[in-house]
Amino acid sequence: MSSAEPTEADPTGEDPTGAASVAAELAAPAPAAPAPAAAGPTGAASVAPAPAASPAVSAATAEPAGAGRPATRPGRPAPAVRDPGRVAHRTAPVPPPLPGLAESARRLAEGATTSTALVADALARIEATQPTLNAFRHLRAEAALAEAAEADRRLAAGERLPLLGVPVAVKDDTDVAGLPTHFGCAGERPPATADSEAVRRLRAAGAVVVGKTNSCELGQWPFTEGPGFGATRNPWNTAHTPGGSSGGSAAAVAAGLVPAALGSDGAGSVRIPAAWTHLVGIKPQRGRVSVHPHSDAFQGLTVNGPLARTVADAALLLDAAAGPHPEDLHRPPAVRAAEAARRDPGRLRVALAWRPPLTLTGAGPDPEVRRAVAALAETLARLGHHVEEARPRYGLIGLAFVPRATAGIAEFAARHPEPALLDPRTRSALRTGTRLGGRAVRAARAREVRQHRRIGALFDASGFDVLLTPTTAAPPPRIGRFDELNAWRTDLAMTAACPYAWPWNVLGWPGVNVPAGFTRSGLPVGAQLLGPSRAEERLIALAAQLEDDLRWDEHRPPIP
Repeated sequence: MSSAEPTEADPTGEDPTGAASVAAELAAPAPAAPAPAAAGPTGAASVAPAPAASPAVSAATAEPAGAGRPATRPGRPAPAVRDPGRVAHRTAPVPPPLPGLAESARRLAEGATTSTALVADALARIEATQPTLNAFRHLRAEAALAEAAEADRRLAAGERLPLLGVPVAVKDDTDVAGLPTHFGCAGERPPATADSEAVRRLRAAGAVVVGKTNSCELGQWPFTEGPGFGATRNPWNTAHTPGGSSGGSAAAVAAGLVPAALGSDGAGSVRIPAAWTHLVGIKPQRGRVSVHPHSDAFQGLTVNGPLARTVADAALLLDAAAGPHPEDLHRPPAVRAAEAARRDPGRLRVALAWRPPLTLTGAGPDPEVRRAVAALAETLARLGHHVEEARPRYGLIGLAFVPRATAGIAEFAARHPEPALLDPRTRSALRTGTRLGGRAVRAARAREVRQHRRIGALFDASGFDVLLTPTTAAPPPRIGRFDELNAWRTDLAMTAACPYAWPWNVLGWPGVNVPAGFTRSGLPVGAQLLGPSRAEERLIALAAQLEDDLRWDEHRPPIP
């Protein structure tokens, strides 16, 4: 969950806090990306530490998979620690990027490949790119290969499931039996004793979970960096962040380490990294994908959702992961996402909104972001849709977001066994969330029905079918640019860079990030298609139509 803390203010266009200038600095052009490190031995179950950072990037280094301990001082790499389930090193060449989710499932069903080959290729690419991308916190190498062999036996016997034998990854806020759930934090955590409901459903669909991807600490920020694991880097330019908090999942999918991955979105944490890595990211309706063992994660703000290179792949993963746990509070009726991805959306009325909800920053979209989203709006018009500029009535929705977000952080932070290891900004959010818990959170949640009516008037009274906005106001920032900021300035800079995504978490409604192109320096940016309650199928159908026309999945990052 990327938990910016927007506060309502008079929209004068001035920047008394300096946040807009901070955001501009974050998006400044980067020097050339560091050259990829030579591929190391592949096939091991551990995740090797990242190399020492260049002066242009953060000095944090990656912690190896399974270490589960505090990182050493910044700038001093932690020693490699191997998982107990390691497999033998291999010296084979690094395999090419893995095919997409649907393509992998098709090849497996037709006997054109094996699950063992796909999983081994995924593990080899993960280890080879870990020094440059640092996408994974934990791997399940030995267990995943055993599960792949079992999937091959089932496939040979004629069994068919939507994802039987296909490797996937999940974010490190999601319980996988036998692995700790660090959620981006340093320190020791015991292994989870059971899978989360979403992982259970992925396994039931036949998927092989190869590992857990990096997230920033408690999912608070739109960057994936921290002392517990180092810095996860963007495959399009490793001097830049892939976003957050699902940055590890985004980097892994964009670089072809896995066909698709599960992330979570509490304030844009699926959509933001999808935008900054040229992916499709779906934030589904609240309750669509269970967050169990949590019943109402981050006071109802956070949902789980897929990241993939194509709409069809994202829809397929959504169908596989969707469904409630018996203890879930939210139970929307089922959707058929994969069918929607093959459906003509019809002629839709699309509202284009440039102005984000009111914040202290006064920041609008970067000119290159505006150019890319405007071009996407022109594509929608060319495809026959009616596109018209509009202004959603957001009101003071930030007053409902801040108590819920900070109370959620406080709830998770309070469970950490070693609070002194938490980032000072996390401890600040913990104090704020503790103060705003209770009555303030109840009042914030009570406003949601009125917010549904007010913002929903865009769809109900004005007759629009979809809202189109930039996903972020800025291109992906450079690694390390948030390091010297205190909690307040981090929140201001985040809000200036990412003011568009979080209102839909307050509402609990669905949204889809679609790639919108690249800046002149080659950094990806995105646009979000937003809908009213339970509108996933409409949004997915429209995203698929855009993909058919723009063919964004044909563009690959330079990471091998």
